[in-house]
Amino acid sequence: MTFSPRALLTGILALASLAAATGALAQAGDYPNKPVTLVTPFAAGSGPDAVLRLVSDKLSRLWNQRVLIDNRPGGGGFIAIDQARRAAPDGYTLLQLDSEHIAALPHLYKSRNFVTLQHFDPVASLFRTPFFVAVSSESKWKNMSDLIAAAKASPDAIVYGSWGVGSPGHLGAQQLEALTGIRMRHAPFREVSQLFSNVGTGEVPWSFASIPSSQGIYKAGKLRYLAIAAPRRIPQMPDVPTMAEAGGPASLEVNSFVSLLAPKGVPAAVKAKINADVAKVIADPEIRARFDTFAFEPLAWSPEEIERNAEAKSKVYGELVRRGNISLD
Repeated sequence: MTFSPRALLTGILALASLAAATGALAQAGDYPNKPVTLVTPFAAGSGPDAVLRLVSDKLSRLWNQRVLIDNRPGGGGFIAIDQARRAAPDGYTLLQLDSEHIAALPHLYKSRNFVTLQHFDPVASLFRTPFFVAVSSESKWKNMSDLIAAAKASPDAIVYGSWGVGSPGHLGAQQLEALTGIRMRHAPFREVSQLFSNVGTGEVPWSFASIPSSQGIYKAGKLRYLAIAAPRRIPQMPDVPTMAEAGGPASLEVNSFVSLLAPKGVPAAVKAKINADVAKVIADPEIRARFDTFAFEPLAWSPEEIERNAEAKSKVYGELVRRGNISLD
């Protein structure tokens, strides 16, 4: 029996494809066979770090391997990003980033010519956190209508705080300005605790805030939440109205989602296994209960869903950065 060169080539390619697929599946079935490192730009003790430690503990039991946390805060996230970029694309080094590291950094650091999703692939989602408008408990503002009216009456006079240029607190306020036509002044803080201490005393009139970052001051009776920047109230704060209910723009949503990414080149089967296993861990009742204390919404997005949501945020952030002439270069 004889075969034409074309038939032989076709057969060889088919065998090669089968071997590659079999090898990838075997690699995923064997994953992980050594410790996995989760690199994070968030400081130890922060909300995202606390979640990552819970997830790492559950994954280590599921995988029967150590799952290590490598905190690399600072540099706008680039210290952690650069550390993870140097790792082999084998699934044994993953990177925890929030949606701002993914979607805002490319607009804020134009000179770096760095687009996060050109270097990393989304692998698994963890959670999404909503943000509230926080004021001093002694503030004369009772709702968003009062805040907006005060800003309209005194352009560029009202100060709002945030935990950094390009943070959700900064970009969320930029979006509020764009939707209402008001103009305010931004006061970025290095320390989140200092930010909310100053909001509590009234030195800074208002700021966006998450529950874990502001609950200490809130429970001390020094903070009040005017609204949640979301379309629905949340069970953890049922008495806090939505942005629309408080007299603010109904379309204003301020939130951040946190995901795990991998250096580009990780086999698809390995990424699929990580995604499935993280989703399994996130569904654990113990983790769900801890998420509830933070008002974190657990997410079980596919990599494609993470990318779509990041692209949507990138479009919004790009417009806000251009409008506000914001740069971290």
